[in-house]
Amino acid sequence: MSLLERFELSVPLIQAPMAGVSTPLLAASACEAGALGSIGVGATDAAGARTMIEEVRARTDRAFNVNLFVHDSPKHDPQREATWLEWLAPLFADYGTQPPATLRTIYKSFADDPDMLAMLLELAPPIVSFHFGLPPGGILSALRERGIYLMATATCPAEARAIEAAGIDAIVAQGIEAGGHRGMFDPDVSDDALGTFPLTRLLVRSSKLPIIAAGGIMDGAGIAAALDLGAVAAQLGTAFIACPESAADEAYRAALKGPGGYHTILTSLISGRPARALANRFTALSDQRGERQQPDYPIAYDAGKALHAAARARGEHGFGAQWAGQGAPLSRAIPVVELVQTLREELERCRAWGKLTPPRF
Repeated sequence: MSLLERFELSVPLIQAPMAGVSTPLLAASACEAGALGSIGVGATDAAGARTMIEEVRARTDRAFNVNLFVHDSPKHDPQREATWLEWLAPLFADYGTQPPATLRTIYKSFADDPDMLAMLLELAPPIVSFHFGLPPGGILSALRERGIYLMATATCPAEARAIEAAGIDAIVAQGIEAGGHRGMFDPDVSDDALGTFPLTRLLVRSSKLPIIAAGGIMDGAGIAAALDLGAVAAQLGTAFIACPESAADEAYRAALKGPGGYHTILTSLISGRPARALANRFTALSDQRGERQQPDYPIAYDAGKALHAAARARGEHGFGAQWAGQGAPLSRAIPVVELVQTLREELERCRAWGKLTPPRF
């Protein structure tokens, strides 16, 4: 049974989790429109995740995805963190405040969060997906025993092989074009920076698992292209940011339509892990960083969030984490249901025209 048949999707589309942006309303609306809606709970605790899952279920009886971050446990380095805060101190001063005295681990990895696991086993959402890596085998077995369908992000063939060996059900092939955090298992290794379509084709040829293409896809033509390369579905995130159901603030929405949308940048400055964002005042700091090493993720994010809060209080929104993929200028500020319907119609037109149909072999 295919992914579409199993979860009764009328369009081969997954709305990306987008922690901090994707709301239960957005996810449920995508589900009701015939796509697979997702919520990202990597930026909350078990209680917050429970509330989100229960709200999605209150809004739809269709299948949905719950996404978790499985990063390595961060290591505090007092000297590195002090140096980082010292570098940022003049910016805090510009907005009338001081940087935090110390930095915190603001997000817990799913691999280190037994409360999150217990909650998931109790509520048993239809689908659970992983970003940044995989939890231990015992956790995967426990989730499978509850009948949960499992997916994980790969940015290269080696990660895909690890996902397949772990018994995961499907792979999300995240290309370098994608907005938000790179799903790399180890951010310290060299990144081949594979694009969505080459990566999708490589994984379709080498893996027995269903492949979901993600990164830079914004319209029905992009979905059609991904399907013709052998993907079973496409995952879109940036395409949903401008929808009124998302949690993006007005400054984020305005920046998405501005010149920064044409100049997205992959940076680790904001959070401590590589992530693609709209060009803004924060991403511009790359030129001034020198040899300084940012603290581990998510410790560095504590500093980034504090700087954004200080600047925003003075009316400056250029230090926000405005995650977006390379297709950002193609975004449409329309309700989720209308967007999914538009994507479906665009996909159907591509199929009817007989375009984007390379040989299959």
